[in-house]
Amino acid sequence: MSPRTAPPRFGPLQLALAAAGTAAATLALLMAGWVAAEYARRGHPGWAALSLSLLAAASAAAQACSWLWLRSDPPALRPAVPAALLAALHLLQLGFFFRCLYALKVGWRVCWAKAEEEDEQRHMAFISHDISMLRLFETFLENTPQLTLLLYIILRTNKAELSQGLGMGTAFLCVSWALLDYHQSLRSFLQDKYELSLASSIIYFLWNLFLICPRILALTLFALLWPYGVAVHFPLVWLAMFLWVSLQGTDFMESPGPEQLYRAMVAVILYFSWFNVAQGRTLHRSIIYHGFILVDSTLLGLAWLWGRAPEEEHSYLLPVVSAALPCYLLGLGLRVTYYKWLHPNVQVRQEGRYDEVDANGGGDGVEFRSFLEADLVNRRMQWLAQTHFSLSQPAQPHFLNGAAAV
Repeated sequence: MSPRTAPPRFGPLQLALAAAGTAAATLALLMAGWVAAEYARRGHPGWAALSLSLLAAASAAAQACSWLWLRSDPPALRPAVPAALLAALHLLQLGFFFRCLYALKVGWRVCWAKAEEEDEQRHMAFISHDISMLRLFETFLENTPQLTLLLYIILRTNKAELSQGLGMGTAFLCVSWALLDYHQSLRSFLQDKYELSLASSIIYFLWNLFLICPRILALTLFALLWPYGVAVHFPLVWLAMFLWVSLQGTDFMESPGPEQLYRAMVAVILYFSWFNVAQGRTLHRSIIYHGFILVDSTLLGLAWLWGRAPEEEHSYLLPVVSAALPCYLLGLGLRVTYYKWLHPNVQVRQEGRYDEVDANGGGDGVEFRSFLEADLVNRRMQWLAQTHFSLSQPAQPHFLNGAAAV
């Protein structure tokens, strides 16, 4: 198959999905604000403050990444607005939404204004990759802690308000969708690109959902009896994940200082869900990670069973807890199903090639897109694609020699 030098075409369907993603992010933010306002209105200022603090911390981290990326991007790919205005938007925590609106503007021009030159397509791909990564960061830094807090408050008060139910549903969907969108974005860097089918996308979405739900439940049950215990558990596990990420030698940001920010954010993701940051076969790392999370979550659940009073009103949770382990195992089973039968590498394997690190036979045959204009390649996401998928050659730091492509 001959090499392709152009990025995937951005069409009306992609524009509609981008608009839906922007609407979902806006809805998630509004839901978080509504839930916090309801806490304050019902006489729980502490819960409202905690909810808003989680929202602010997640937003600040994502805005910092967005600003650092803008400063390092080629000038031709930056939005045509004054740098002072961009800085102000990020300080006001509006940088991510500005990126989304700017992407919709460029996408509209590409789709309907006859701006179909390759440079415009590459520009749109560049923007979309950054948005995908920022959405993943903000989702895990905001929605997963918010989910834990929401479920904790529902169980604590033994009742669920409409705002809480809608907030939980929105958060769960946003988390699973962000993981799927991120994976699809990485696949666009493959030379012979096999997109996820509908069935593959559904299974990918579901196995992430089924793995995250028991983790959230275990953390919530532990917090139900020992609220301050989570303040000890999270830093310890986060530190272990941060050290694990650091030992794998990530090279995502432009300099060592911002790289620590990236590793810290990835450690938060790993607290809740699997996230690959190193090249090579992921099988053994994945087994270690899921084994650790399974043991940790089981211990949290057993701590709740041991500490709860027999006459406690939360006895209805016993069948829910009993279903948590099968749910997690189902998620692992769906993941195996995805990689064995539904992953695009099944089609690649039939042609005698491999594009995944977990494919039998290694990844010596993997090829990545070699775009004609190096400055129009999103080197951050390309580096992640080269670590997530197998390599024919070792990845080089994306910031070497200025515009040198990895």
